[in-house]
Amino acid sequence: MKQIYVVGTADTKGEELAYLAACIEVAGGAVVRVDVGIREPQTSVDVRADAVAACHPDGAGAVLASGDRGTAVEAMGTAFARFLVERQDIAGVIGIGGGGGTSIITAGMRQLPLGLPKIMVSTLASGDVAPYVDVSDIVMMPSVTDMAGLNRLSRVILHNAAQAITAMARRPAEVTASKPALGLTMFGVTTPAVSAMVERLRADYDCLVFHATGTGGRAMEKLADSELVSGVLDITTTEVCDLLFGGVLPATSDRFGAIARKGLPYVGSVGALDMVNFWAPETVPERYAGRLFYRHNPNVTLMRTTSAECAQIGRWIGDKLNLCHGPVRFLIPEKGVSALDIEGGPFFDPQADAALFASLEATVKPTASRRIIRLPLHINDPHFAEAAVAAYRDIANP
Repeated sequence: MKQIYVVGTADTKGEELAYLAACIEVAGGAVVRVDVGIREPQTSVDVRADAVAACHPDGAGAVLASGDRGTAVEAMGTAFARFLVERQDIAGVIGIGGGGGTSIITAGMRQLPLGLPKIMVSTLASGDVAPYVDVSDIVMMPSVTDMAGLNRLSRVILHNAAQAITAMARRPAEVTASKPALGLTMFGVTTPAVSAMVERLRADYDCLVFHATGTGGRAMEKLADSELVSGVLDITTTEVCDLLFGGVLPATSDRFGAIARKGLPYVGSVGALDMVNFWAPETVPERYAGRLFYRHNPNVTLMRTTSAECAQIGRWIGDKLNLCHGPVRFLIPEKGVSALDIEGGPFFDPQADAALFASLEATVKPTASRRIIRLPLHINDPHFAEAAVAAYRDIANP
């Protein structure tokens, strides 16, 4: 029988952990109480902290023998992640914690499959939760008060969290797999292209479109690594610009890594490689003074990439594509790479585009399965969408 894992540092949050578990049991859920604390628990648990710590690659001592709290928290997070992925009876996971507990518990939650219920009741949930959630589907619930014993408000918060996780675990979503899933990347300035591709593909594929904001690309590649998509149309690779030049929506250095590891059918392009993203104008680094900017909205400022930067981008992407041994088609729209990079547009710069295209062609090593294709089209031209869909169907159904 699958069970709801109730997780916390029982040495400091024992009262809250016991109350949350009791609420779930009253609601009809089967519970496993897991301690991820460092010292003796204040309440009874089903899985002791030393059992979790033993899952660390260097053994329990790497967690419990550390005299430094920060080191111990990080090590327990590693151990808890390994503990969770080895369990086959998880219906859902709910955690409670302050700074340390939230770090430990979400480290484990992030390793679980998307769709498996995960709720983190945390004192940090009303702030920037990106480091804890990353590209997972963790639900962060603010505890409102600190977790220093139960009170009239914390009882309500924990009761609501218990009801939520119990309902999620009791009635999991039905997943239909009648059509293979595809991952696509899109930005506002490539929306016409990707939307047209979706329209042409949706009869045969379940199209999952990811916003290319750094986390979007990582989420798509996580699905690829998990073999939850059968192929990728990576039309918008703009996150590479922010990675290389200090923008606020960066990829990681592992961008394209899942494609290389899994050998999935891959159609890519240069969507929005004409821009680096920053927040409001005053957030742009001083080193970029005098550059060409476009104010997308009051909170987002776009900077046009130069010819030298475009050449660097092309080399970086080309090196990554050379590691991909599955079927790859990389399309170059010669008349512009975004809605801003079009004749008469604010970022129209044929010289910079030419540097990008030439760098890609000079770097990518063509093979029978890896090809660059030039098209005398703008990226948002409907004929470009047709060409991308045709290229994907060609490599997906050879």
